[in-house]
Amino acid sequence: MNKRILLASRPEGLPKEENWTLDTQEIPSVGEGEILIRNHYVSLDPAMRIWITNVKSYLPPVGIDEVMRAGTVGEVIESKNESHPVGSFVSGWGGVQQYTLSDGKTMYSVDPKLAPLPTYIGSLGMPGMTAYFGILQEGQIKEGETVLVSGGAGAVGSIVGQIAKIKGCKVVGIAGGPEKCQYMKNLGFDEVIDYKNEHVYKAIRKTCPKGVDVYFDNVGGEILDFALANIRMHARVIICGAISQYNTNDIYGPKNYLNLLNKRAIMKGMLVLDYAKDYRKAAMEMGQWMMQGKLKTKEDIYEGIENFNETFLRLFSGQKKGKLVLKVIE
Repeated sequence: MNKRILLASRPEGLPKEENWTLDTQEIPSVGEGEILIRNHYVSLDPAMRIWITNVKSYLPPVGIDEVMRAGTVGEVIESKNESHPVGSFVSGWGGVQQYTLSDGKTMYSVDPKLAPLPTYIGSLGMPGMTAYFGILQEGQIKEGETVLVSGGAGAVGSIVGQIAKIKGCKVVGIAGGPEKCQYMKNLGFDEVIDYKNEHVYKAIRKTCPKGVDVYFDNVGGEILDFALANIRMHARVIICGAISQYNTNDIYGPKNYLNLLNKRAIMKGMLVLDYAKDYRKAAMEMGQWMMQGKLKTKEDIYEGIENFNETFLRLFSGQKKGKLVLKVIE
């Protein structure tokens, strides 16, 4: 049988158990050109909170009683598709379920001998690609610049900071609590800011005395405002996410946006989907950095599809480091 998580209702504020249905159905049969994937791991990402609201976004909202959208990695156990034979491993949009029936067109092959499977939905998956293209293509970082990253201990932010270090930048990371701050230091961040125990505006002034050249934002809200107040001339502000705003209807807008004018700076949103054709090239370079020990990866793995909502909420409580992953294979 195939256990699935369906969207039962749209949440107000933080998602609750009643917003989901744990459904069980027979494993679907494989048709011509199709593959059946036994999912091992499901990717849990802040963007999933956006996808379950009934508002226009870069992807259509997940429908009521539909399988919750999510990235997955798993093994092909039945195949009528020459591109994905039985025994091969694939990653793609498999959803929060134990088995996925696919035509294979949205799946790409991965090799568990080259990297652990969870890495393909972490550093070598959407979070890693977001970090790579966000800081290099959108941020246009240059050696010697100062890069400030919010959510610096998260799946995207931790990779952003490390890539910026590889490229010769000074990196300052923002996260909540001593443990996460120590984690950023272990990754090689030059300075860290604990937003739970420091005044962020003052801390940015202290750690970035000449100002911020590139601010990579994963959280939005007041921290974005503090960063805008400290940007340098011709700074780049990259809006990747706003996790502090996803569970509220009272959105906090930046008050210091006029500093973009004063500093002739740019604030731009970015979506990793725009770079899909270049994923393989980026993965190869990031894989080399990993083998050289320049890029460290961490997956925070929890087990059981029945524990989906409890695990999903760790994205918003901060009770995780690195990439949040749910193991669904039994």
